[in-house]
Amino acid sequence: MPIYEFEGRRPQISPTAFVAETAVVIGDVRLADEVYVGHGAILRGDYGTIEIGSQSAVEEGAILHINPGKTCRLGCRVTIGHGAKLHCLEIEDSAVVGIGAVVSFNVRIGEWVIVAEGSVVTNGTTLPSGIIVAGNPAREIGRVEERHRDFWNYGKDLYAGLAGRYPRGCRRLD
Repeated sequence: MPIYEFEGRRPQISPTAFVAETAVVIGDVRLADEVYVGHGAILRGDYGTIEIGSQSAVEEGAILHINPGKTCRLGCRVTIGHGAKLHCLEIEDSAVVGIGAVVSFNVRIGEWVIVAEGSVVTNGTTLPSGIIVAGNPAREIGRVEERHRDFWNYGKDLYAGLAGRYPRGCRRLD
């Protein structure tokens, strides 16, 4: 797996985290326990810092980057969907960023926010906890209910489990 030190900035990856061998992790990236980083994901902590809390998932093809001297902080059990692009400051615990969504500069996302697939959260936006947003630009379309939490907790448990299962159960055939 391509893990790179950049100008003295070195990734810190928990031994229980999983980083796919086709993912790229560069510089000051900190992955906590049971984090899943999928195939083709790119985490660029080359001139900023990326911190990802325990049991979070950065799914296939997602890209995370941050401004110079800033930190992109993802809480625990955050789900970043396939192909999402993030350049934000903070995503709090249990939030979800859907497939193909864009989360721009200086964005803060509260706990248990769900950003719908393909949505664009524009520069400087702050999303309060417990809402669902969709569109371009993303706007509130509802509140997170127990049924949403149940659905997403299933997926969060699945990916946290994959972080442990992939190193043991996956082998190359070529």
